Amino acid sequence: MEVLLSGPRKGECKRLLVLLRNGRESGVITDFALNSIIVIMENANRLKELRVFLLSLSAYRALHIYHTSLADYVSAADVALKEGLDMDDAIQYVAAVSIGVAAVVSFDKHFDNLKVPRKMPAQVTA
Repeated sequence: MEVLLSGPRKGECKRLLVLLRNGRESGVITDFALNSIIVIMENANRLKELRVFLLSLSAYRALHIYHTSLADYVSAADVALKEGLDMDDAIQYVAAVSIGVAAVVSFDKHFDNLKVPRKMPAQVTA
């Protein structure tokens, strides 16, 4: 989103995306996150950019899509209640735990102090 919407930290996000595209780092995005991006980009009237983004995903050698299950949503509700996360963050976190990732890469401080650590994109690309 940071790159698509030209946010202030798009540079470090672009560097991470290059690593994912080239297969030098591996990462996961949930289908839920993709759907959220679709809604945000549509609401911003940026469908052309969205289309380019979606088509580009197949070129990323080391980016995988996690398909969220009903059980994941139930677990996310439990995590949201226990950890005080909103459902969006809880769904991402449940997926991260399920996959066994080393870290959640995010600018969102809501992921701090959880079992799976949070890293900023710059920490992954350093």
